[in-house]
Amino acid sequence: MTVRWLSRISVRLLAFNVLVVFLPMAGVLFLDTYERHLLEAQERTMAQEGRLLAAALEATGRFAADDARRILVQLGQRHLARLRVVDQRGELLADSAQLGPRREETPPADQPAVVPGEDPLLYRIGSLPFRALRRLSPPTEEPGDDGWTPTSFLEAAEVRNALAGRYGATTRITPGSQRSVTLYIAIPIRIDGVVEGAVLVSQSTGRILRALVAVRLDVFKVFLVSLGVAVVLTLLMATTIARPLGKLRRRAEDILDRRGRLRGSFEPSRRSDEIGDLERALAELTRRLEEHLRFTESFAADVSHEFKNPLAAIRTATEMALEVDDPAERRRFLGMIQSDVARMERLINEAREISRIDARIDEEELERVALDRLLAGVVEAFRLRRGGRGPSFELEVPGPEVAVTASADRLTQVFENLLANAVSFSPPGAAVTVALELAGDRAVVTVADRGPGIPEEHLERIFDRFFSYRPDRSGDGHSGLGLSIVKALVEAYHGTVRATNRPAGGAVISVELPVADRLA
Repeated sequence: MTVRWLSRISVRLLAFNVLVVFLPMAGVLFLDTYERHLLEAQERTMAQEGRLLAAALEATGRFAADDARRILVQLGQRHLARLRVVDQRGELLADSAQLGPRREETPPADQPAVVPGEDPLLYRIGSLPFRALRRLSPPTEEPGDDGWTPTSFLEAAEVRNALAGRYGATTRITPGSQRSVTLYIAIPIRIDGVVEGAVLVSQSTGRILRALVAVRLDVFKVFLVSLGVAVVLTLLMATTIARPLGKLRRRAEDILDRRGRLRGSFEPSRRSDEIGDLERALAELTRRLEEHLRFTESFAADVSHEFKNPLAAIRTATEMALEVDDPAERRRFLGMIQSDVARMERLINEAREISRIDARIDEEELERVALDRLLAGVVEAFRLRRGGRGPSFELEVPGPEVAVTASADRLTQVFENLLANAVSFSPPGAAVTVALELAGDRAVVTVADRGPGIPEEHLERIFDRFFSYRPDRSGDGHSGLGLSIVKALVEAYHGTVRATNRPAGGAVISVELPVADRLA
């Protein structure tokens, strides 16, 4: 199976990172708004210069070309815009451009040397989308530049407005590869209340454009760096997240064979992040699943093995009953068949019970159970059932109440199985002692008999399924599942069960359970 460097999650991560990078680029579009504000400020400055020149001419009390040129000379070319004076016939009377170059402000030392028409290659590449957008909306400005000199200024709408006594303004695109515009403002000149001429102020947006080009270039550089970082981060995430997840997926696909059997497991990871936690959780999951499958297979094998003996006995007894003619012998064989059938029924019922405990114990509702009262009820029920036959029962409980969190029915099942086991080993007239005590945060219940005890080599095995050690009691009808059920129930309630021997003889089985108020 080939490894894809760009998995689906890697593509999503790359798309998200690139989207985050492109969001700041949207701010470049707002530079157009910033440009409009700068142009409005420039227009106000130009209008102020035009009004000052118009006011100076109006102060002379007459409208003459000599006065206009003299005032322009006195300004010393300290103005930023080009100033022209025209009369009512649209003829040019004075032009600041004919008096020499204007005194431009000295740009700051750190200002990039970017001028219109000389854009760097990086800027031209970055501005391609914006230029494409601008081409979609054709310009509304009239063509022209700062050197625009018509045959008659009456051709200009702003001049006509000024000569009519109104404020006039327009913009014209500067020809060339760089998008630049020139602003034109016309201010009327009134002598004794009569409009005699107009001041025409014009200035290119080149200075503003240089600042905007520098800003756009810096933004594009940041975008390129951010895009590179996004790609690197995506590759890093693909290596540390997507590839390990893909490896886990492939391992999960290969861990089961066609019959659904485990043929491997997950290896616990040493990583300290969430991927490592997932790998360790999957490793633990497969381990527990493997244990459960082994338990199921072993349980099925044990049940099958336990069924073989009574089935073989039933088959033999049936064949013998068919061959004999003596009614008494036939009844004896039929009795053996009935006994083995009853044994199989007990096996089936207890096997079903232990399977139900394993599958549904976690779904059962828990409650607060007082062990002293529950043990008293179980012991009294045994006394009544035995009717004075067999061993006697002794119950020892502490003064304060001892409670656990469990199912009362299930705990009754636990202690009934323990008492039944103790009774089966106790000689007639002996005593079975049931004691309850509190040891720290654990409730300890012991069931002790006066029987033969348990051999040391069998102390751990008596809780195994179908294991039964009963010397000289081969036909007592026990299936070997009673103590297995006890262990399954006790461990389901976070407890433990163990077997020991009394120094004076007999077996002791101890059950420890967390007390109710301290159960986690």
